Amino acid sequence: MDTDLLKTFIEVCNTRHFGKAAENLYVTQAAVSSRIRQLESRLGVELFSRLRNNLKLTAAGERLLPHAEAVLTTWQRAFQEVAIHHQQSIQLALGGSPNVWDLMLQNSLYELKISKPELAVRAEVLSHSIVARQLMERSLDLALVFDAPKVEELKTIQVLQLPLELVATQNNLNSNGLQELGYIMLDWGTLFSMQHAKTCNHLPTPSLHTNLARVALDYMLQAGGAAYLPATLAEPYIEQGTLFKVQDAPEMNRDVFACYHQDNDKKALIEEVIALFKQTGSQIAPSLLPE
Repeated sequence: MDTDLLKTFIEVCNTRHFGKAAENLYVTQAAVSSRIRQLESRLGVELFSRLRNNLKLTAAGERLLPHAEAVLTTWQRAFQEVAIHHQQSIQLALGGSPNVWDLMLQNSLYELKISKPELAVRAEVLSHSIVARQLMERSLDLALVFDAPKVEELKTIQVLQLPLELVATQNNLNSNGLQELGYIMLDWGTLFSMQHAKTCNHLPTPSLHTNLARVALDYMLQAGGAAYLPATLAEPYIEQGTLFKVQDAPEMNRDVFACYHQDNDKKALIEEVIALFKQTGSQIAPSLLPE
């Protein structure tokens, strides 16, 4: 199987447009069309329905997509492991959700490099929906997420607890005074959404929904508003007098979990890395959980 065919298929799935896929792949639109036709010919099925510029996956295309992603991920990992520098004997595939990377993992990579210079790390930002699948396929060794997959074969370890505070761009406000200022709803996962629904139903309808803390912060600083942010992210702006705690808002917490397959042959290494992440996590979360 030519991996370029699968790459092209996935890019067309993502863009739903042959022209845009061609731009992203740095090939001609004719080449994209040719590759899709080749793939459809080899499989003996149509992968896309083409109706008046409305490109949709067929049922066969829907079934192919997760397999295509798995094949490319496995191929990329095999290629990287073969090409590892002679001074780097082990590779670790590490994944995390966007906010986990932004708030924890990004700063932990350097500590990991210092602690284990022989380690070659493949770092990926992953959505919650594909974490469990990649862990089960062993194309991912370790994932740090807010909502741990409930799969029997996966081991889950609580790494740290991240305090979240409701902060606003105006001082001396309570939660009932946010109507005019505006509220930004940050997606901190399922458990947060449940807790938020129970304790914060008096907050105004959000003017912005996002799953990225940095997006919410930048928007607040430019347009004003209030949002639940990690205490350590908000603290510098509170000290500067740019952000202020909302007086009567309940503090919430988000647990960060490390997940890996119990039969992973790198289990000892993975547990060492988790222990390191617990140590570095203490810099961003005062309520770090003990081992």
